[in-house]
Amino acid sequence: MFKDLDPILHSQLRLAVMSLLISVKEAEFVFLKEKTNSSAGNLSVQIQKLKDAGYVEVTKQFKDNYPQTMCRITQPGIKAFEVYVKNLQSYLTQTK
Repeated sequence: MFKDLDPILHSQLRLAVMSLLISVKEAEFVFLKEKTNSSAGNLSVQIQKLKDAGYVEVTKQFKDNYPQTMCRITQPGIKAFEVYVKNLQSYLTQTK
């Protein structure tokens, strides 16, 4: 029947972040903010939820004297994303 969808990934913004990271593996916070068209505050909260779940790693550093936040997808994050996509596909392929 229908498989459970990961509630962490089921949020539109968190899913967008994971979709971007699955293809690039690592991205700057500013890149994610621009691509998702989200506010810095909302994106920060959602990235923290992904981090708490173990799906992303966050590294804060300085680049040319400016703060830089890097987000990187983890192996558990890749696995969770793949399972989410597979489970979502089961909703789309159910026969009557």
